[in-house]
Amino acid sequence: MALMLYNTAAKRKEAFVPLERGNVGLYVCGVTVYDLCHIGHARSAIVFDVLVRYLRAIGNHVTYVRNFTDVDDKIIARAREEGKSPDDLAQFYIDAFYKDMDQLNILRADKEPRATEHIEGMIDMILTLIKGGHAYRAEDDVYFSVESFPGYGSLSGRRLEDMKAGSRIAVGENKRHPMDFALWKAAKEGEPYWDSPWGKGRPGWHMECSVMSSHFLGSTFDIHGGGEDLLFPHHENERAQAIAANGGDFARYWIHNGFVTVDSEKMSKSLGNFLTIRDALTLYHPQVLRLFLLSQHYRSPLDFTRGAVEGHQAGLVRIYRALERMESVIGPWIDNKDQGADGKGGAIALPDEFRAAMDDDLNTARAVAFLFETLKEINRLISPDSADSSGDLSELVRRRKELMRSASVLGLLNDSPAEFFSGIKQGEEGIEREEIERLIADRSAARAGKNWKKADEIRDTLKSMGVVLEDGPKGTTWRIDV
Repeated sequence: MALMLYNTAAKRKEAFVPLERGNVGLYVCGVTVYDLCHIGHARSAIVFDVLVRYLRAIGNHVTYVRNFTDVDDKIIARAREEGKSPDDLAQFYIDAFYKDMDQLNILRADKEPRATEHIEGMIDMILTLIKGGHAYRAEDDVYFSVESFPGYGSLSGRRLEDMKAGSRIAVGENKRHPMDFALWKAAKEGEPYWDSPWGKGRPGWHMECSVMSSHFLGSTFDIHGGGEDLLFPHHENERAQAIAANGGDFARYWIHNGFVTVDSEKMSKSLGNFLTIRDALTLYHPQVLRLFLLSQHYRSPLDFTRGAVEGHQAGLVRIYRALERMESVIGPWIDNKDQGADGKGGAIALPDEFRAAMDDDLNTARAVAFLFETLKEINRLISPDSADSSGDLSELVRRRKELMRSASVLGLLNDSPAEFFSGIKQGEEGIEREEIERLIADRSAARAGKNWKKADEIRDTLKSMGVVLEDGPKGTTWRIDV
């Protein structure tokens, strides 16, 4: 089966065929470095990390480019608040970004350009757009003319006429059309600036990604990715200006990951549910967070709740307990990195079921389910009644290899059992037992109130944690199903 990816531009799954066989160019919009990253950033970073790992695992050479936006209104405002220069503030949050991503076992991109390193290229592209009739100067600002580009709106599925009807030109703007967007912004007093043919100023946000992606990958490349919040206007504008300036197709496949909510609410500082990666890592082991963020298909919305995350902690504990037992039977796993755990080991042999899941538009939910199906077989093989023959030991070795190679593509199980259990906050008997007992009490209360729907939902949550309930005349008992 070929790798199928959902292409936002085509609005359907398509077989992925790179421009050059065996070589893939991938650009992903990075973060604006004015604050700590939140769990929505973590999801996007992990999704594209897994895409890179899988593309490499099936034999491709991947050039992965992910940028930093290091000049922006928010950076300038935060720097003023903190009494720092925009450069110093940006560097502080770039360092924080790397610290968080390293903890989540996210690979560094091959190229990680900063916007301020490519100002000259942005000025050159703006000059090309003006010369081609796609941009115009309005006093000391420069705007892209959306009406000059016939395909504007096709990526996000919007019609220019509808957008015009719902838009207004703000005070102080000299745009010809409400949807025209800034390519160059005149500097305001006290802001960082660069010299240009239009005076002192800085580029618009959309311009930077068009220039940096084209610089490293060419005017037409394979994949452009990011969160679905970037689809419009950022990606729409990127695409329009890049094609208008350079020709070509820009990106051939567009991939967007879904949002993360917290307790069914959109993350917002005003709601008090804004969760940074750093905050989350004080509560949960990095691999627990990673497993949770891969537990749903990347295009689906994902709701961050304590019960859901702790259910995945319980599952990860079960896997590591099995790895621990396997070490006593067949010795430690020693070829993890040689078999592609870092995503750069070349093509590796992966189980058919795992490949089928990943080829189906990176269906990590199915891929994670495969890990737990393999775990069941491993537990059977290392039970007291098994693993006592050469046939069973050989099968156990094979199953562990399947588990570890598949997990390496997902960026999981990169610790030894000893490392994992020394790093997990409360392990199998702490927060897990407390949470199980609380959920069982909530279920009993729901049953007493004849709220059968809620009782069933709690049972399903416990089942996802590997907890089997047994209702009897003396109440409810439970056990972990391994």
